[in-house]
Amino acid sequence: MSMIRDLRAAVRPGLRHSLRKTPTTYTAYDPTRDHSASSAVVDCAVYRDGLRVEDRDCLTPRGAMRHVRESGGFAWIGLHEPTEAEFAVIAAEFGLHPLAVEDAVHAHQRPKLERYDDTLFTVFKTIHYVEHTELTATSEVVETGEVMCFTGPDFVITVRHGGQGSLRNLRHRLQGEPELLAKGPSAVLHAIADHVVDGYIAVADAVELDIDQLEIDVFSPATKGSTRGTDTGRIYQLKREVLEFKRAVTPLLRPMQLLSERPMRLVDPDIQKYFRDVADHLARVQEQVVGFDELLNSILQANLAQATVAQNEDMRKITSWAAIVAVPTAVCGVYGMNFDHMPELHWKYGYPMVLTGIIAVCFTIHRTLKRNGWL
Repeated sequence: MSMIRDLRAAVRPGLRHSLRKTPTTYTAYDPTRDHSASSAVVDCAVYRDGLRVEDRDCLTPRGAMRHVRESGGFAWIGLHEPTEAEFAVIAAEFGLHPLAVEDAVHAHQRPKLERYDDTLFTVFKTIHYVEHTELTATSEVVETGEVMCFTGPDFVITVRHGGQGSLRNLRHRLQGEPELLAKGPSAVLHAIADHVVDGYIAVADAVELDIDQLEIDVFSPATKGSTRGTDTGRIYQLKREVLEFKRAVTPLLRPMQLLSERPMRLVDPDIQKYFRDVADHLARVQEQVVGFDELLNSILQANLAQATVAQNEDMRKITSWAAIVAVPTAVCGVYGMNFDHMPELHWKYGYPMVLTGIIAVCFTIHRTLKRNGWL
């Protein structure tokens, strides 16, 4: 038996890898086998009257749902990057719609709210700020992940993608507020939405500091040896990161407004009031992100204008020195012609006089151009 277990352990990682790359196929649920002990399940519990039910049968999705149907309450199942085969079992147990299941497995979805019969399917984009000592043209500023939430009358299923956005601390905090958790699955949905939006606020504050520093660097006097091209690369990189942030925030505003304004059978009326607060915070973040984008556009235009001015200054200097050098070039060119009869050619003081004249004219041109700001 130990050899069989070792063989299964060796084969399973390869099987998981191959299942991720195959087309979407949902295997039929076999009630005679307990598939629910999946490695993708992070936590599974049943809550009744706001308290977690301490029962070993509730530690698997199948056992948790059976307990809910017999004794009431609701089940909260948390998964992290499940494969198609793993999630197909849970989808069959809870009657989830195939379209929503496909979105939950493959991820890379746009934030949205959809209703399938008696189930709400919500997609959240999580944002994590990547710490960095200095913003460069290749710095990663924000890292995105996803949290999908299936909310039913007696269950909540959360599917998380990415290394960030863990809901473990959120679950522990909710378990410390049984009066709120007693409101049912919609309380969990609100807590997740509030948790995600709070993350947006923290990231927006950090990105604002990056933009302020970038603005200082761009408009500070250029030091010797500095180049404006590096500033342009940094601006473009930060604009790309802000655009990623914007794609997470803007599409989520409408779903939060729907949850706060439109009565829904799956959302407790008392919880619906809390969604208004989430929608307000999200609207503020959305305004910030749009402002970031516009401000970066202005900074980029100013930086390009500075680069153009610097190029014009360089051209003026080159032109000025070319005008100065043209004087000795012309004089030497004239006297370089091998004619016998040229002014002062055989005079004893002709050579010093010509050099003095060249120096005087060049000095006069130099002083004039410098006084006019060309040099």
